[in-house]
Amino acid sequence: MSRSYYWLVMALAIPAFIWLVPTIWMVSLSFQPNEVLARTTSTTAFGLIPIPFTAENYGALFAFGQTPLWFLNSVIVAVGMTLGVLLVSTTAGYALARLEFPFKRSITLICLVGLMVPEQAVFIPLYTMFADLGWHNSYHALILPRMAVPIGVFLMMQFFKAIPSDIEEAARLDGVTWLQIFWHVMLPLARPAMMTLAILTFLYAWNDYLWPLVSAQRQEFFTITLGLASIQSNFAQSEGLGRVMASGVIASLPVVLIFLIFQRYVVQAMTVGGSKG
Repeated sequence: MSRSYYWLVMALAIPAFIWLVPTIWMVSLSFQPNEVLARTTSTTAFGLIPIPFTAENYGALFAFGQTPLWFLNSVIVAVGMTLGVLLVSTTAGYALARLEFPFKRSITLICLVGLMVPEQAVFIPLYTMFADLGWHNSYHALILPRMAVPIGVFLMMQFFKAIPSDIEEAARLDGVTWLQIFWHVMLPLARPAMMTLAILTFLYAWNDYLWPLVSAQRQEFFTITLGLASIQSNFAQSEGLGRVMASGVIASLPVVLIFLIFQRYVVQAMTVGGSKG
């Protein structure tokens, strides 16, 4: 390999390491005893290597805290929201891209306008509506408001539009209905876009903080982000900096694993979209 290749690797590795330092620091602090961290008066004494090493922060977190329940709540909410977004976005995107029906242009325009509306702008109407229904402090209150995502509908609509019409016309010559075309032809072709949308939705749902903060007032319905924020606001309740860092590692681990496992689908969807564009 040429020398320029090694220089390029070094040029990319240095900023990547700098970007990873806070994460490595968090992991290191999570494996240090709270007694040592409490005696440390300067942040410069917090090294990247956990000395002395201990895993008691993780054991205490799962043994005595509500972190396992918050973790489970985040899994339920993230999975439920991901499935709901896929259902709504794929069906709506296919209808807007391939079917003809009254007010199609108006509905498409409404979806595009929805992309420009900040989510915080609808918090008060959403809160009032769910309060009238008595649905706050429940899983469906955390999932249902985020199932209709304009960007998801727009993404799937654009992907279905890019599929050649010859495939659909060949299926119609065989006498199949539009529902069969959607299920047996379009969905398999749209798998890269669906995987991309699923990953982005799961990451968004897992990291979401504002809506759970508004809708969940009882701790048994806190998500992991809201629960960690509630204990980080007071170190006396968190029982030490090490346990707070361990909570951050546990909250981040699923997101990192999911992206590492499914990142090839994101790249594939971008490649397909770019080649068709």
